Amino acid sequence: MHNNTKTNIWTPLTYSLMLGIGLLTGFLLRTEAPLVSIGGGGTTGNSGGRVEQLMGYIEARYVDEPDQEKLYEAAINAVLEELDPHSSYIPKEELQALTESMEGNFEGIGIEYLVVDDTITVVSALPEGPSAEAGLLPGDQIIYVEDSLVTAVEERGIDPAALMRGEGGTDVTIRIRRPGQRKLMPFTITRAPIPVYSVDAAYTINKETAYVKINRFSQNTYSEFMQALEEHLEKPGAKNLIIDLRGNPGGYLQEATKMLSELFVQRGTLLVYTEGRNSSRQPYKSSGRARYNIQKVAILVDGGSASASEIVAGAVQDHDRGIIVGRRTFGKGLVQEQYPLADSSALRLTVARYYTPSDRSIQRSYEGDDDYRGDLNRRFESGELTGRTHVQVDSSLVYYTDNGYPVYGGGGITPDYYVPLDSSLNNENFLRLRQQIAPYMFTYLRAHPEVRDYADVSELQRSFRPNMDAVIDSLATLAARDYEGVSTDLPRHLRSELERQFTARLGRHLFGPGAYYQIYNQEDETVQEALRLLRNTDPLAAARGNK
Repeated sequence: MHNNTKTNIWTPLTYSLMLGIGLLTGFLLRTEAPLVSIGGGGTTGNSGGRVEQLMGYIEARYVDEPDQEKLYEAAINAVLEELDPHSSYIPKEELQALTESMEGNFEGIGIEYLVVDDTITVVSALPEGPSAEAGLLPGDQIIYVEDSLVTAVEERGIDPAALMRGEGGTDVTIRIRRPGQRKLMPFTITRAPIPVYSVDAAYTINKETAYVKINRFSQNTYSEFMQALEEHLEKPGAKNLIIDLRGNPGGYLQEATKMLSELFVQRGTLLVYTEGRNSSRQPYKSSGRARYNIQKVAILVDGGSASASEIVAGAVQDHDRGIIVGRRTFGKGLVQEQYPLADSSALRLTVARYYTPSDRSIQRSYEGDDDYRGDLNRRFESGELTGRTHVQVDSSLVYYTDNGYPVYGGGGITPDYYVPLDSSLNNENFLRLRQQIAPYMFTYLRAHPEVRDYADVSELQRSFRPNMDAVIDSLATLAARDYEGVSTDLPRHLRSELERQFTARLGRHLFGPGAYYQIYNQEDETVQEALRLLRNTDPLAAARGNK
């Protein structure tokens, strides 16, 4: 009897809420849809409707004290589970962090940190940020925030980010332990807006080619991209460009299309269009105002490249503008709009699909798929990621590029040149040692202060040769705290990989995030294949000729 009563409560609640959301979206979705937008506010549904009646009965008559907030959230999520995998409810406590990552700034003291030995340890003070101005250094350990002891972070459930963030203009006093200093050092730091960058690295990888790594498409991505081109394409005289979108989950459509306009000189070239049941076709075309004479182009992608990243890759591929190198992309071709709800939470709702210039939708099927986000595991098990089998395409969804090359819809962007995943990197012992590199770096820097004498990344690359026997022994000692049976015995190629990652991480500590990629890319197979293909007179023919 109890179970039937519970079912009778949930059924009208779910269907009524679905109706309310349908009425809301029917009213709001009369605009052209960017990938992520902020919709108008307001209240939802009929204040005297069945949902309110039902919640009133529960509040007045239910046998136990109900948690109405929890009931509403459960009902919302139940409705959204009946839609697509990318329509979602964002609780108010998560919305701020999401907004900050997309808008490209937050307010705080401006440090990157790790929790090492259960203590907040500064990895870097962001350039020109409050902590850098105050004099914080990599390796400083934060012991007190105001009068509160903040060691034993994990044991006491401390949220380090919450300690540092706050309204701009407010002060926070911290005391830090610095290697070589006997006493704790006090700092009073004034919080300020801190930029969150979407370009992780930009450098001239050889005399003809610039490399730009983009981690997401936030509202500042285009301006960061243009600054990168000015510094590493125009000034050094490079003419070719590698854009690394591996692991980039997407973001703002407009930032992707503005960036694409720099790759297409002619005005009016179709880059992408969106269309939905209540959203008319909206084309996005090149502006014709490309600032640089970019010649050969390579876009690097993998299974973590989604949404706006796939828009960039799709436009470049469909117009035969450059080569796509790497592994098949995620396959997200749905457009979301974001609407604020009355309690400061938000609804992110799919309102349209986007289509590449050849009219293909690259959205993967999610009908009847209980593990939509587990597709990468299926690709690995099938042998696609490691190159044992070819990418499975739907031959009924064939489209053609400007030059007549066949491309396929329904499953992400398949690269022109496929670079398989090295499955040996899944070696369990190697992974356990690798994850200790970041925390061990502080110990290494204290024991080897001479590495700070390197003038730049190039000198570090030329001259630095770590004692890997000692390094691996230290990593194994750290790993043994969490795992049993950790071994220092690694195959030669995994030992070399560990050394490369160790050196790249050291470069990051000494010279900033871009140094990591500058070192690591020297032997990154996807990057090196892109460079090899770009040396050809016709990179497209060289890339597609391998099929």
